[in-house]
Amino acid sequence: MLDAYQFVIQHPEMIRESISTNLQGEIRRAAEILCQSQMNLALTGAGISVESGIPDFRSAGGLWERYDFMEYATISAFRANPEKIWQMLAEMEDVVRRAKPNPAHKGLGRLEHMGLLHTVITQNIDNLHQEGGSTRVIEYHGNSKTLSCLWCKRQYGLDEIGDQVPPRCTCGKVLKPDVIFFGEAIPPRALDESYDLASSCGSLLVIGTSAQVAPANTIPGVAKKAGAGIIEINVEPTLLTSSVTDIFLQGRAGEIMAKLVDEVENLMRQE
Repeated sequence: MLDAYQFVIQHPEMIRESISTNLQGEIRRAAEILCQSQMNLALTGAGISVESGIPDFRSAGGLWERYDFMEYATISAFRANPEKIWQMLAEMEDVVRRAKPNPAHKGLGRLEHMGLLHTVITQNIDNLHQEGGSTRVIEYHGNSKTLSCLWCKRQYGLDEIGDQVPPRCTCGKVLKPDVIFFGEAIPPRALDESYDLASSCGSLLVIGTSAQVAPANTIPGVAKKAGAGIIEINVEPTLLTSSVTDIFLQGRAGEIMAKLVDEVENLMRQE
């Protein structure tokens, strides 16, 4: 009799088929939860935008490996020397400018259009949810597609500033992207609204986040306590997987979301 190791070595195609079949079954379960829930939410992190060409700042080769965030990413550092901080910001803005929504962003937009997604809560600053079709987005860390003057409060869109680095306001001061720097508070309205929604939702999609950064990492627990089904989509298991997750769909966000939304549409056609 072959032992398990020998079987895997000699029959890899059967193992792959088994894994694929199991994943499809889990995707169907997730689709059923979304269709049956009265209110669905999504919580997203950097992982959902990786397929759009935006690397996780915390990953190998990311911004925080090349720039000391205490030196470049605090609000006090920006106020003291905004020209220096724009050495990093210019690199970040260039990446964000070139990024386009991927199937995961578009999938969430499709779910909202079908009436099956109430709100996206995101830790990202890239505006890709809005560009992917989502109209109700709570942004914890702001949005890099607009900039403001800390002194006269005038706001600009990226298309208004062109390629000027650092970009300046008509008053002469250096503009700041409308993102939350270290040392700045997350908008209270974003926090209050997200907690209110999480405490009453029927299901929560967690996509592309390891949920290690507060306060976003508390949202799954709030939803779970309220009785929501937690559907996690990540490339690798996270701390959530063994604690609050009900269905873990392992894989790239774009690929999994495309299959999940297709399955949701199939179920809706059968009704």
